[in-house]
Amino acid sequence: MIKDIQQEILKLKKENDICILAHSYVAHEIIEIADFTGDSYALSVKAKDAPQKTVIMVGVRFMAETVKILSPEKKVILANPGAGCAMADQMDRELISEVKKSYPDYKVVAYINTTASLKTICDVCVTSSSAVKIVKALPDKNILFIPDCNLGAYVAEQLPEKNIKLLQGGCPVHAAVSADEAIKAKKEHPNALLLVHPECKAEVVKLADYVGSTSGIMDFAGKSDCREFIIGTELSIAEHLQYQYPDKMFYYLSDKLICKNMRLNTLYDVYNAIVGRSGEEIILDGKTIADARKCIDEMIRLGG
Repeated sequence: MIKDIQQEILKLKKENDICILAHSYVAHEIIEIADFTGDSYALSVKAKDAPQKTVIMVGVRFMAETVKILSPEKKVILANPGAGCAMADQMDRELISEVKKSYPDYKVVAYINTTASLKTICDVCVTSSSAVKIVKALPDKNILFIPDCNLGAYVAEQLPEKNIKLLQGGCPVHAAVSADEAIKAKKEHPNALLLVHPECKAEVVKLADYVGSTSGIMDFAGKSDCREFIIGTELSIAEHLQYQYPDKMFYYLSDKLICKNMRLNTLYDVYNAIVGRSGEEIILDGKTIADARKCIDEMIRLGG
């Protein structure tokens, strides 16, 4: 049954000039029929360069918005309209506008995991893989980093010369993991390297053998001579890695690492979006696109 629907999706996307983007956290059967798989910003860049005029994002809403910001001329469809992001929804334009009044000489650095509306009042955007590089490249010492306080704390530790103000926010999934769980996992798998996402708490990050983005974790595991790894990000990554590298062993850091929003996406959502039965077209007005694009362009200018 799965193979049948996959074959139908592959046929229909070709006939209808559709590009399918799948974030790394979605199910493996979706990864198999996607044109591109990866982290959110990387996917939006791939969409921009793709020849297709219609893009289906199998991920969460802010990712589809980022695709639309970089490719305003394309039709962008979010496969499952209910797939939001708890982190992106924590802070909005109104809240940060008020916070900025208290920190008028601070540059606002926005994690890519923010809404298009919020990006319109931010100075520069960052990804988990580029955050340290971009903040370091900024001439400003005073930084307001939003929304993820764990990623912000990781950046602050790498760049003690910067004065980084953090707000209480972040990914509730990654933040749920404790140091005790990391210690337990390392004891259970003494030959394994611990690879974690910087959205995890500092107490977990300090125990890691490698800290990086989802793509960074996957690249590290693939290139490493080590044969065993504890994966400290969404559970799906350990599964994908096992498919890619069957001669290696991958263990979950914690069974808490499940993104419910990502798991909303199903293979049938992709099919229904292609045939027009469901899915939501992302509509952003020209001013929002232009203003939100500025912080992304600044990230690109600084080498992100």
